[in-house]
Amino acid sequence: MEVAGAAILVLIIAISCLLFISAWKAKVSRGNLPPGPTPLPLLGNVLQVRTGDMVTSLMKLSKKYGPVFTVYLGTRRVVVLCGYEAVKEALVNQGDVFSGRGELPTFNKVTQDFGVVFSNGERWKQLRHFSLKALRDVGMGKRSTEERVQEEAQCLVEEFRKTKGLPFDPTFFLCQAVCRVMSTILFGNQVNYDDKEFLALVSMIDANFQLMSSFWGQLYDIFPNIAKHLPGPHNRIFKCFERLAEFAGKRVEQSQKTLDPNDPRDFVDHFLIRMEQEKQNPLSEVSIKDLVVTALTVFFGATETVGTTLRYGLLILMKHPDVEGKVQEELDRVIGRSRSPAMEDRSKMPYTDAVVHEIQRYSNLLPLNLCHAVTQDAYFRGYTIPRGTNVFPLLTSVLRDPARFSDPYSFNPGHFLDEKGGFKKNDAFMPFSTGKRICLGEGLARMQLFIYFTTILQHFTLKRCLDLENIDLTPKECGFGNIPRSYQLAVVPRGRSHEDDS
Repeated sequence: MEVAGAAILVLIIAISCLLFISAWKAKVSRGNLPPGPTPLPLLGNVLQVRTGDMVTSLMKLSKKYGPVFTVYLGTRRVVVLCGYEAVKEALVNQGDVFSGRGELPTFNKVTQDFGVVFSNGERWKQLRHFSLKALRDVGMGKRSTEERVQEEAQCLVEEFRKTKGLPFDPTFFLCQAVCRVMSTILFGNQVNYDDKEFLALVSMIDANFQLMSSFWGQLYDIFPNIAKHLPGPHNRIFKCFERLAEFAGKRVEQSQKTLDPNDPRDFVDHFLIRMEQEKQNPLSEVSIKDLVVTALTVFFGATETVGTTLRYGLLILMKHPDVEGKVQEELDRVIGRSRSPAMEDRSKMPYTDAVVHEIQRYSNLLPLNLCHAVTQDAYFRGYTIPRGTNVFPLLTSVLRDPARFSDPYSFNPGHFLDEKGGFKKNDAFMPFSTGKRICLGEGLARMQLFIYFTTILQHFTLKRCLDLENIDLTPKECGFGNIPRSYQLAVVPRGRSHEDDS
């Protein structure tokens, strides 16, 4: 009997394995999918797409399989788009079809398909409309928002001045400045520099972005069902998001209690008023949970992307002191040193504008882009991409497309200058993505980058703490985001006293 029982068990296991292999083969059957490497059961293309260096792996695969190919991250099928033409064709020319939001497990565990960034379908359409209107109403792109950024830029100058020319790590100062601006726009409250809860939150945001871009963050995104049971630093990602969600939830709750529909103060107030107006609409899918998650993701996303770009930019300028000098010459000529830089100055400062654009292009902050998905069966370049398939429109392949940038792997402001030294637009400049899912806060991000960079260089000359050849511009982490290496700099006032600058 025991032998018979063992034989039956072996038979059941063998049949189960055969059924699994058959089901897996059916799942990965190429059909009319774009080409790609053959995946292993459960593991997918783990041998070809290395955890910890996914961007490089995907770019290498594009050389073999072309600008449109298929990979499997674990059991998840992903179509990868490389180069400006392929990304534009998908996100712009077929924008509706490629407008779905794909999986990003490190976020999905917390957002649960709520909020404007990670929702889909009718909910996403309503949330995007709500959010854009609320941001416009609270002053995005208007003078009131610009004044907030200018004020914070002056505060940042004072914090830099307190270092008295000694070396320091600018990470926290930059992240804090952006964080304070986002706090006033979203929640209306001006946060003090000595607010311990807020300072802890700022540190956590930066640490979380690095964790998401690390080996452990990528491991979780590829194998979430396995990684969630494993100990490791990736578990801190969710604790941070829980803290952020708690922070945003408390601010929304306070706004609900003190809301005056006739005198909205911030993004949350405008959003709440819009929700009340839609209360009787049976088709409305927007909830308080959507507002909390939207505020959370916008707060985190804007703070980290702008803050990290500023940090990368200062490192790049230390590596290229000639570029810093040319920006300062243009600053002195157009603005001088007695008033704050403003967005209206940008059109008169083509070189500085080109430098800010090139910093964004070169730093390549979100190389993978946020994952998209097709909302219906998509017919793309002769292939059929089944509905729901995840899509990676690789921003790194657009920002470093040799057909669009003459020297894509070098820092060169000339990429955005014409023969006469005027600013030259480039359609492949997509640091905020493009199409239906383009970043909500693009206008605010551009404003902050221009004003912060020009204000810092108006007041200070950057002093490097390493020889030029030892300044390393390659990222420390290259996963979800490109994270610059830690560094220190010193700032030297540009020949003016505190009183003269005020």
